[in-house]
Amino acid sequence: MNGIESFILGLLQGITEFLPISSSGHLYLGRHLFGLDEAGLFLDTMLHLGTLIAILTFYKNELTSLLRRPFSRLSALLVVGTIPAVVFGFLFNDFFEKIAKTGVTVGWEFLFTGLLLWFSEHVKNGHKKLEQISLGDAFFIGCFQALAIFPAISRSGATIAASLMRKISRDTAAYFSFLLSAPAVAGAVVLQGADLIHGTTEQVSFVPLLIATLSAALFGYLAIQWMIDFVKRRSLKLFAIYVWILGGLILILQWTGTF
Repeated sequence: MNGIESFILGLLQGITEFLPISSSGHLYLGRHLFGLDEAGLFLDTMLHLGTLIAILTFYKNELTSLLRRPFSRLSALLVVGTIPAVVFGFLFNDFFEKIAKTGVTVGWEFLFTGLLLWFSEHVKNGHKKLEQISLGDAFFIGCFQALAIFPAISRSGATIAASLMRKISRDTAAYFSFLLSAPAVAGAVVLQGADLIHGTTEQVSFVPLLIATLSAALFGYLAIQWMIDFVKRRSLKLFAIYVWILGGLILILQWTGTF
């Protein structure tokens, strides 16, 4: 992996982690394009570390407050919202790892992400702000976050769509979605790091990994603010159309045996 490839993959990870178009799906396609499938786990770990840095930087005030008040209402919302993904991942991790390696369902998952986004735009605009989100809302959103264990189902897309379904205001939906991603991304880094310690992955040169991590952090930070502003003013249907086109193209290429 050279510097240009690592920069592009970092850019892909940083942007698509927070845009509702699936970072894992795009990263799979990017690695496949550059012939870097064997570097998957090591590379993914560092890219997730980059987006975690973006989240920690953007939400530094909120997260600092949580550390000072670990039993606050917001802490409870994040814990409840994270539980479904933890349970789902623990029960079906091996199964989904096999799916992720083959990429056989990626096209269909992009199409499903588009359906979620399109449907959420037909829900009447909500009014709930962060302080009005209930534990039931958080659990419902967390169940949708658990769907993102599929490689090309967008975590941010699923959680934003679920938030809109629970009558949460559009800007708060994006804001809470990205805040909820902090424990999910941190968990991914920890779990992947544990596999690295056991020597179950290929080694990648330090400089390209550093470039990829910093690129993911930079573009991830920019994408968070951009997406919060976008959701407030614009329709998610634009992203739905994009993932439908991408998913359809992948299915055609798989059907013809060229992918």
